[in-house]
Amino acid sequence: MNHIAAAEERIVSERLKRKLNEVNVAAQNQLSVIQDHVNFNLQQAYFKCAYECFDRRRRQEDINNCVENCSIPVVSANNLVENEMAKFQERMNRSLMVCQDRFEAAKLQKLKTGAMTDLESCVDHAIQDNIQMLPHIVDRLKASLSFSERNGIQ
Repeated sequence: MNHIAAAEERIVSERLKRKLNEVNVAAQNQLSVIQDHVNFNLQQAYFKCAYECFDRRRRQEDINNCVENCSIPVVSANNLVENEMAKFQERMNRSLMVCQDRFEAAKLQKLKTGAMTDLESCVDHAIQDNIQMLPHIVDRLKASLSFSERNGIQ
């Protein structure tokens, strides 16, 4: 590989890293209302519920069962968010693999002129498509978690 091609590859690589960081920032921004709900509303309800479980008249096993039942909403919500984000990451990875496959095919066919530009364009398109999916994921999570504006969610 000549020096010009290596320099071009480094530049494109840096641009791609910035674009991937853009997805992370967008995901964190979009999901912040969900995380707030889980971390504050559901956690607060859990601790209030668990506090009520501690009664000297209860057996230790009953207390443990009560506390475990109190944790179900928080655990379920965390699992739901993790599953949705895993699906999101999987979709993102598949779309980026398509870009990588196209780039590799272009290199094999010696169609190097524009291959890096095509790769960058493909990745940019894939990232934008996935970022546009985030509000729909948040809406689905809100519906699944059954919370509304009055719960502090916008």
